[in-house]
Amino acid sequence: MMDDKLIIGGRYITSRLFIGTGKFPANRIIPDVIKNSKAQVITVALRRIDFDSDEENMLNYIPEECILMPNTSGARNAEEAVRIARLARASGCGNFVKIEVISDNRYLLPDNRETVKATEILVKEGFVVLPYMNPDLMDAKRLRDAGAAAVMPLGAPIGTNKGLKTKELVKILIDEIDIPVIVDAGIGKPSEACEAMEIGAAAVLVNTAIATAGDPVAMAAAFSKAVEAGRMAFLSGTGAVKEYAEASSPLTGFLSAWESE
Repeated sequence: MMDDKLIIGGRYITSRLFIGTGKFPANRIIPDVIKNSKAQVITVALRRIDFDSDEENMLNYIPEECILMPNTSGARNAEEAVRIARLARASGCGNFVKIEVISDNRYLLPDNRETVKATEILVKEGFVVLPYMNPDLMDAKRLRDAGAAAVMPLGAPIGTNKGLKTKELVKILIDEIDIPVIVDAGIGKPSEACEAMEIGAAAVLVNTAIATAGDPVAMAAAFSKAVEAGRMAFLSGTGAVKEYAEASSPLTGFLSAWESE
């Protein structure tokens, strides 16, 4: 387990918990959230980077040693996603980018077709692309073939805290795709993050569940421990599930041995 490394875009990722920076009650708590979560990869929407305001500029609250992963939140098609990604890199946010292409305003489900298009363009421009997607195997293969560094299937619709509702579909991606599968969106509790890691997810991205908790800083620590536990359980190999009961200790022979004496 000591050699269990996650490498994305040539970078060694020290924590398998990625976190977002939206919805927090105050920006000033974000440094403590990052510290307690032990997260290294931090997502941020480009519209929350304001160089004209120190207080509102999200970059001022993210430690320099973290890996910034701007997202293309607000993009409705591939063209808009590409434009946002280019602006983020020009603003000094680096080459990592989380592609979000969403034209559905009710459930905020990603448009896989447009996501593939954006990924193809941005990979050719040298971006490290991590696309947010519906967990469809064929589209995951298309994203891999387009050069995506990882795929990020949703666990449930964004911001719902409903948990890992797409578990079986995500498991198929984990089994069939030879790039990291990072569960993104919908994870509402540390136990659900642990569950995602137990089935073999490379990492999870959590925002709403931490930001809207009663104590976001403490919840960040809880998620960190859950992700570590889930990964250790996956590497250890969980016990087989059986149809019928099986005693932990033998049920026969013990009393008869005493009676024979």
